[in-house]
Amino acid sequence: MDILILALMVLLGLYMAWNIGANDVANSMADAVGSGALSVKQAVIAAGICEFAGAVLVGSHVTDTIRKGIVDPSALASMPGMLEGEPAALLVIGMSAALLSAAIWLNFSTWTGMPVSTTHSIVGAIAGFGIVAAGIGSVNWGKMGQIVASWFISPFAGGLMAFIIFKIISRLILGHHKPARAAIKITPYIVFFLAMVVTLATIYKGLKHVLKGLDWLTDTHTLLFAFVISVISTIISRLHVVKKLAGKETLPLAQQLELVEEVYVPLVIISSCALAFAHGANDVANSVGPLAAVANIFKTGTVEMKVPVPLWILVLGGCGIVLGLSTYGYRVMATVGTKITEITPTRGVAADIAATATVLICTRMKLPVSTTHTLVGAIMGIGLARGLAGIDSRIAKKIFKSWLITVPAAAIVCIILFLLGRAYLLDYVRELVLAARVG
Repeated sequence: MDILILALMVLLGLYMAWNIGANDVANSMADAVGSGALSVKQAVIAAGICEFAGAVLVGSHVTDTIRKGIVDPSALASMPGMLEGEPAALLVIGMSAALLSAAIWLNFSTWTGMPVSTTHSIVGAIAGFGIVAAGIGSVNWGKMGQIVASWFISPFAGGLMAFIIFKIISRLILGHHKPARAAIKITPYIVFFLAMVVTLATIYKGLKHVLKGLDWLTDTHTLLFAFVISVISTIISRLHVVKKLAGKETLPLAQQLELVEEVYVPLVIISSCALAFAHGANDVANSVGPLAAVANIFKTGTVEMKVPVPLWILVLGGCGIVLGLSTYGYRVMATVGTKITEITPTRGVAADIAATATVLICTRMKLPVSTTHTLVGAIMGIGLARGLAGIDSRIAKKIFKSWLITVPAAAIVCIILFLLGRAYLLDYVRELVLAARVG
């Protein structure tokens, strides 16, 4: 492969991964930071470890060439007047433009502190490339319709579940005249539900690529495994809560509430780290999938619907994510963790459980939902549980606007970049594709 092309691909992949870390990953730790359970520095270290481990150790080693089947590559090949190698060259330019435009949009969104979906950015960019390269009919509008619907399904479902969970916690524990005693009784049940959801999400969203070869790990066995983990977690949590809160019901109410919140600190850290691990495993390879597609075309000279993701791309994605989170992630962490509503450890746990459960259920139903949208919706849900004044409506409106313009904005930027690339680089890229076929 041409050394210049390889260098540009590495820089492009690193830039995209940096933006994923700065925007997407920051969301997963926002509850832990906003509740005071972790400092920004501690959150960066924890999320960095979890995301890198998820991306490199159990990340998908195969990705769809065209993200989510948005564009049919055969539409390029069937266009009249195409020279040999030209469809593959156009796909290289289109995928590169999509990756760069998605990264630019993510960079802008992070700069303004707005949490947006990496997947939706790439999907919008690829749709823009498909429309210009092969016509409006090359885009799978059914898939696009599902994605548009997810803008509303994700935050609503996550918000509703978070609202219900936090109302339960408020009524049974925080609103009790002796919250320390109530927490001893109720918290183990919450831990059971949290452990069940986190374990299932880790397996289905995080480890599914590794566990495909384990035929014995059926849905029934997975549920049984999650149940055992949850029972063990419940017993440990019961011992921990009793140790922390036994005999504290005689303390002043404010002091009891403070102790209860302290008990929930480890729970919000665990749930946030689980979100980060699952995100790294499930989304990172897909997010740098266009880079894998380009690398495969230069290696084989052909276009394939599913391509291998080389380890160096997974490592590149993992390193870029950690770098983006550590250098720029504080902006989105601040928006999601502190500006939408005030978050405490109990509220953070409610939001994390709701977000994880919603994404898990929707994944099993094969509905394309955004983890970012779901978590933000969950945080809004716990804010609304305290009344309309519980959320900052100005920030909420800004976030919703950024979601609505993500797909068209990424598409427009991609169209511009693709047209420039086609005008100035098509012949050069086509020669490289033909050389790869000969080689």
